[in-house]
Amino acid sequence: MIALHDIYRVVAATVPLYVAMILAYLSVKWWKLFTPDQCAGINKFVAKFSIPLLSFQVISTNNPYKMNLSLVCADFLQKLLAFLAMAIISKFSSRGSLKWIITGLSLSTLPNTLILGLPLLRAMYGDKAAELLAQIVVLQSVIWYNLLLFLFELSATRETFVTTPLESTGDPETQQEAQRKEGGEDTTTNRTATKRKIILILLTVGRKLISNPNTHATMLGLIWASIHYRWGVQMPKIVEKSILLLSEGGLGMAMFSLGLFMASRSSIIACGIRMAVLAMALKFVAGPALMTVPSIVIGLRGALFRVAIVQAALPQGIVPFVFAREYNVYPDILSTGVIFGMLIALPITLVYYFLLAL
Repeated sequence: MIALHDIYRVVAATVPLYVAMILAYLSVKWWKLFTPDQCAGINKFVAKFSIPLLSFQVISTNNPYKMNLSLVCADFLQKLLAFLAMAIISKFSSRGSLKWIITGLSLSTLPNTLILGLPLLRAMYGDKAAELLAQIVVLQSVIWYNLLLFLFELSATRETFVTTPLESTGDPETQQEAQRKEGGEDTTTNRTATKRKIILILLTVGRKLISNPNTHATMLGLIWASIHYRWGVQMPKIVEKSILLLSEGGLGMAMFSLGLFMASRSSIIACGIRMAVLAMALKFVAGPALMTVPSIVIGLRGALFRVAIVQAALPQGIVPFVFAREYNVYPDILSTGVIFGMLIALPITLVYYFLLAL
């Protein structure tokens, strides 16, 4: 049973993040300390340094040889179901686009596990639950954040290819294909041009992902964890402390960036009331519902099943907002999801906790 001091721990973990966000908001809205370019630079620092190092820290301290495969599979299937559902919905809705798929996936399946999850799950189900949650964080960092980055890069590149003529690539063969297409060549030529365009897009996205620090950080974190927990090799203290220095401030800097973004908008609810309600429904209703299906199919029982459902009801993670702002993909919706999601997360997760205990 959750005690009062457990609730205090959750609140104590959350309030400092709002302090960082409010200070950032005031620094722009009232004190005029940062210009828009400086705000963008702060978010870039978070996206390129703080978040990758935080991902490395989380992944490298988790034992990959003791993963709970049932829970990991259930979590993987939940996010896969969400991706397919968002793809289908976007196809038949007025908002149909890759951007909406990215936003829906972020809202419904990527919880803020590091902030609220660890103290809350530990209070509800003990230290074992916190270990299980850490495994979900690793899977989220290794697979789903990199998938998000792929989708963000794909969205940005497709805009590039819509607004930029194929002739600008400087490739003579591509120019010839474009000229044939404009001249009304047959469908075979058109298909060839389309295939070439797809290949160019994928190559561009691949090059950008290879150069992204988050890709390197997650892979290096997984490699180091495999070495450390297999042979007991210790990281040099100089390297360890250098990583900790930047990674421990990652969440605070991300919330600071969120506050800066809020100050640049005319309303705190930047996306509007209707979209805010939809965002909350995706996070706190659709997320747990989607998690229930694979959990039952795989056969999760008891505390394992409860942990799976409650972690799915945690508020939206801050990392997708940082990426969304960096790529300008509906950051207003994701910022609202973070701000109000954390405010109402505690009572909602408690409701799930008591319902699952019946």
